[in-house]
Amino acid sequence: MPPADTGASVVVQRPGAFTASSLQSSSDSDDTRLLPGGSGYRRMSFALFAAGVATFALLYSTQALLPAISAGLGVAADEASWTVSAATGGLALAVVPLSALSERYGRRQTMTVSLCVAAFIALLVPFAPDLGWLTALRAVQGAALAGVPASAMAYLAEEVRPKALVGAIGLFVAGNSIGGMTGRILAGWVAQAWGWRAGLAAVGVLAVVCAAAFRLLIPKARHFSPTAVSPRTLARTVAGHLSDPLLRRLYAIGALFMTVFGAVYTVVGYRLADEPFSLPQGVVGSVFLIYLVGTASSAAAGKLVARMGRRGALYLAVGTTGTGLLLTVSSSLAAVLSGLVLITAGFFAGHAVASSSVSRTAKTGRAQASALYQTAYYVGSSVGGALGALAFRGFGWDGTVVLGLAAMVAAASITLYATRRAMAEQRLVVGRR
Repeated sequence: MPPADTGASVVVQRPGAFTASSLQSSSDSDDTRLLPGGSGYRRMSFALFAAGVATFALLYSTQALLPAISAGLGVAADEASWTVSAATGGLALAVVPLSALSERYGRRQTMTVSLCVAAFIALLVPFAPDLGWLTALRAVQGAALAGVPASAMAYLAEEVRPKALVGAIGLFVAGNSIGGMTGRILAGWVAQAWGWRAGLAAVGVLAVVCAAAFRLLIPKARHFSPTAVSPRTLARTVAGHLSDPLLRRLYAIGALFMTVFGAVYTVVGYRLADEPFSLPQGVVGSVFLIYLVGTASSAAAGKLVARMGRRGALYLAVGTTGTGLLLTVSSSLAAVLSGLVLITAGFFAGHAVASSSVSRTAKTGRAQASALYQTAYYVGSSVGGALGALAFRGFGWDGTVVLGLAAMVAAASITLYATRRAMAEQRLVVGRR
């Protein structure tokens, strides 16, 4: 994909921001940003890993418990699914405003406050008296969590050298996958023994521990300069990013991958708890061990891009996810689990490639560029979870699979369009020589 206008003409350059020209003029010896191997890089990696664990554990804390919540509150699958979609929807709405606050108060401070508020709400969630209160608390919790994805990518882009950026983002995404896995497994087994409310409480305690670890480990920002962001400036920055065709494509791809992931993992608990599998709650929660595959695939995203290019890596991610969806149609548990492995690997690889590409493309207003990606990403999760549950209620698991395949066809079409456009521009350049 060729570089495109990122709206720099309408965005005021922030003091201390790294532009392409400043990066080129700085020698490695003068560059004080973090590189793998240093103690600061290790602390940063562990801190953001903990933040990723807390964020995904909390954001999807009810997902593995949906069958138990349906039974306990007497609601259908599509109604219970709103406890997931409300959280991701709240995050999607809050991520851009909180990215603006991170420009004024700092990435580190914004992430710390977000994690602490979300962890506190997590301790209240188990006491929700009905589905309405549970959904409302989850929406507020999701909005509180928005400060982490709104700030993390910008923090990495400012504090890590460009050649290590994809790997650093991959580690953060790996923390997301570990958090999603740990939260669901912990909630599932605790719920099997003491009920779904106890399962949610256990995830809340995990989040408190992760928030404390993040605050203790995260290095101070050395390359951030605060700036007041007015609503008008924020609107211009957002408009500039949305006018960039490359960024728009990356936002759409992130949303489509997350539509698949949200749909599959919102509904899979019902599928595995029903005939012909009839798995107990703890075992259903343990299925999320498959997230370990996502840890590996997201961390390997940088190598994939280096070997195949960005578009090649996206094609591979789409093909892997689509193949996994088809496998899950089988009535064999082994085939279903194999399909989930492929879906998870494809999703996390695609997400890591798209999100790191956003950070590299945006030369100004990086926090807002990443925030817009996160907005699209979590809108995809909300839409996927809600539509996936509706499709499951109306047409069973096959309906959910069709929804996922349609999303992957759309992602492949966007990538193919970018490929054809890049080839046409390359031929034009050659013809001018």
